[in-house]
Amino acid sequence: MVLGMETQVPLGQSLRKSSSHGSQTNLNIDFHGDENTTEFRIKAVDKTGGSKPISLWHDVTLVHVDPATDRPTPYLNFVCEIPKFSRKKFEIATDEVGNFIKQDEKKGVLREFKKGDIFFNYGCLPRTWEDPTFVHPDAEGCRGDNDPVDVCEIGLRIVKTGEIRPVKVLGILCMIDEGEADWKVVAIDAEDKWAPFLNDIDDVETHLPGTLTAIREWFRTYKIPDGKPPNVFGLDEKFMDKHYALEVIKECNHAWKELITGEKDRKIEEYDDAVKAIVRKLSKSNLVDLAAHDDDDEAPTF
Repeated sequence: MVLGMETQVPLGQSLRKSSSHGSQTNLNIDFHGDENTTEFRIKAVDKTGGSKPISLWHDVTLVHVDPATDRPTPYLNFVCEIPKFSRKKFEIATDEVGNFIKQDEKKGVLREFKKGDIFFNYGCLPRTWEDPTFVHPDAEGCRGDNDPVDVCEIGLRIVKTGEIRPVKVLGILCMIDEGEADWKVVAIDAEDKWAPFLNDIDDVETHLPGTLTAIREWFRTYKIPDGKPPNVFGLDEKFMDKHYALEVIKECNHAWKELITGEKDRKIEEYDDAVKAIVRKLSKSNLVDLAAHDDDDEAPTF
């Protein structure tokens, strides 16, 4: 399958089987535990029933699927963790079975952006993983940050935590966060009024001038109120174009597949103990979660 404007699927074959979700259509969002506590979780559940929890990291396809035709679209799925105009640091719990969304905490204290509300919808691409053993040649010698690929969705809609939206990928920024490569994909909701005008990163500056600078400055400064230094960026602080972004996504989708099949765990002996521990912790929790998974939607090939 080609990730981008064209997809290639043999005629008569469905992109996915029943345990994968190509869109929000068959999912509801449930809340468990008391809000504003460390036990609070936001979970996706299948409207059609079934006891298996839905992982927003593993059970949602990377490529968006049209629910009317069950065919792939030119868009990717975006899982929203932090809605625009909010500040609670919700994130997919990658090291918990089920990968539900929780509010990040440090030493038992729930975390918020001290800088203030974020001004874009923030979340991630399912079925991607920034491999902490991989050093991208443009990432200033830094390894991946051990998370799904982050997304800054710049549309007008306020997307709810746990909601899945189809998005157009426009470009990408390479942030270096405390010595780790932390890619930020810039995307727009496929149904946004601006979407027809935005097809690549240069279009953002043309039609929405100042947006990219504001995103970069947000990420540069958001940790300063915590007493940390400003973040820095690779690639001369440039936002790279759609083609470059899709190549990074391709790499991270391949890394995800190595993680969930256990292949990565079998290949890490050459790395230091800290990296081994990170990978094995993720592998253990996620392989338990995927034990009942058949190979129902192989990672897209490009």
